[in-house]
Amino acid sequence: MSGSSFGKVFQVTTFGESHGPALGVVVQGCPPGLPIDESMIQTALDKRKPGKGPASTKRKEPDRPRILSGTFEDRTTGTPIMILIENKDARSRSYKDISRLFRPGHGDYSYTKKYGIRDFRGGGRASARETAARVAAGAVAQIVLDQYQIRIMSHTLALGGIQTTIFDPDVIEKNVLRCADPVAAEAMEARIKEVKSQGDSLGGVVEIRAKNVPAGIGDPVFDKLDADIAKALMSIGAVKAVEIGSGLKAAAMTGSENNDEITSTGFQTNHSGGILAGISNGDEILSRVHVKPIPSISKVQKTIDTQGEETTISTKGRHDISAIPRINMVCESMMALVLTDHILRQKTLV
Repeated sequence: MSGSSFGKVFQVTTFGESHGPALGVVVQGCPPGLPIDESMIQTALDKRKPGKGPASTKRKEPDRPRILSGTFEDRTTGTPIMILIENKDARSRSYKDISRLFRPGHGDYSYTKKYGIRDFRGGGRASARETAARVAAGAVAQIVLDQYQIRIMSHTLALGGIQTTIFDPDVIEKNVLRCADPVAAEAMEARIKEVKSQGDSLGGVVEIRAKNVPAGIGDPVFDKLDADIAKALMSIGAVKAVEIGSGLKAAAMTGSENNDEITSTGFQTNHSGGILAGISNGDEILSRVHVKPIPSISKVQKTIDTQGEETTISTKGRHDISAIPRINMVCESMMALVLTDHILRQKTLV
């Protein structure tokens, strides 16, 4: 498999560029007979669609999915499902001024070194636009997970150095930053406006939770469930670190503090994040991603051009101030892909 494919039994392959005519995904391994239509995929895509909220780019993409294969009478057939999403609002001319420059923090430099081609239109395959295809695939995966009543949700834990202090799931969908702390959400919005006026960008932390995952999902050693979750989440362009359960805090704990004691009613805590020895234990799966600031900023920075000459750059065009909250749905989708793949792998063993 190439670097554009993911999964073993439930396999997805994304294609397309940020400023090409379209992008999309081919999903293989989806069981037949499951209910599916374009509105189910649209609901997921709307949660990462650009143009909403103070941190989002002003690029307006309808992100209308078209299912081209793999379904009949709104049911999956078991054959490859192809979903196409057309780009309607790309403005490649905005990038002409930097066509020979490398943006600090972006994939421009490394992509050019690997492929020998400088595609300056947006970010090409390195653009966050590629994640629309992942979300479409994640919507298909969720259809499989629905058969097991598995639910995945995410919320913004921190943004621009502002941390949440409470967790109220009822308010997540009531603010544009998908934050479970309404007071922190207001402070985050103010921080976004401040940094935006300075021509800069922000990073943050997103938590992803999966409920009702049965015990016994995952494989030993190299295909551990948490290892695959970490890889899936790290494959998202802006993610620089992943935690499972207590994560970084576990390093400062004693064994008696970090162990989840077991009684006849189940585990008393969930420091493991619902995964032991790479296999689910039936508890809620907890993970967190640390998201870097968007690299395309208007603030002047030092760089080099394609000839290696030193210069400066100020990136114009339409860019997010933060990948959060649009990245939240991408994280949920990648979690869905991993869980679906591992559940279908488990079914092949029984």
